[in-house]
Amino acid sequence: MKVKSALLMLVFTIATVLTGCEPLMVLDPKGPQAERQAHDILLSIGIMSFIVIVVFAILIYVLIKYRASKASPDYEPPHIEGNKWVELICVGIPIIIVTYFSIVSVQSNYIVEAKPQAYADKEPLVIYASSSDWKWHFSYPEQNIETVNYLYIPTDRPIEFKLYSYGPITSFWIPQLGGQKYAMSDMITTLHLAADEPGEMMGRNANFSGKGFAENMFNVTAMSEKDFDKWVKDVKKTAKPLTEKKFDELLKPGHLGQMTFTGTHLGFNPPPDEHHMGAPKNKEGHTDHSQMDMNMDMSNQ
Repeated sequence: MKVKSALLMLVFTIATVLTGCEPLMVLDPKGPQAERQAHDILLSIGIMSFIVIVVFAILIYVLIKYRASKASPDYEPPHIEGNKWVELICVGIPIIIVTYFSIVSVQSNYIVEAKPQAYADKEPLVIYASSSDWKWHFSYPEQNIETVNYLYIPTDRPIEFKLYSYGPITSFWIPQLGGQKYAMSDMITTLHLAADEPGEMMGRNANFSGKGFAENMFNVTAMSEKDFDKWVKDVKKTAKPLTEKKFDELLKPGHLGQMTFTGTHLGFNPPPDEHHMGAPKNKEGHTDHSQMDMNMDMSNQ
């Protein structure tokens, strides 16, 4: 009776506490990559919960059935060398579970690392996402605009993020769109995401990078393609151009609010050269993005 009362009190307490909790962002996906990851998380929780319940059920059964008070005073347990079935179950079930999780993990890894299959026939929007202490810079080379600490993206279109850092290693993470990925100073990493529905989301640096790490966050707004194009036009009409002097000021350690510019820093302060093998160089030895764009335009004609 006491055990039953304790269990009921535990269940009531957990239910009461969880009632006031907001849903975890990783379990509230807004894109195909995050949806796959949320599925894997729930699958893992389900399997592990089943294992825990079975183990505790067996433990309770054994404690009750073989408790000392039930055995006779002269009871002496038989000598057992081993049981092949028990050993097979204890070894075989963990092997099956680990093998299954490994297969699921490899399959999911290939899915989330590639362009979302639902948008395979669409051209991705390329955004260069670079971090500095303690802010995020988002360059849209196709639109020729740049934002600081906020990100606008169209829905129903793949997004290809090019990640790198102007300081320590950071980790780019939008929980409702996909998993985190590192941004480093000497190379570019690519992250494929997509948003299935309009809405506002939170993004952040998920890797400790100094005293300003806690506020190293950015806002993400997903909108229709039409609204995104309208936003781009408004930015080009109202925003000031981004100069090299201004960008150098932005790179200084500190926190900033949201900022918007026409033009990007990719021309005068390009990403790491290692990612652009064979790309044309300017006289300073940096990648000449304007020449690359000209060559791309000529190849498309």
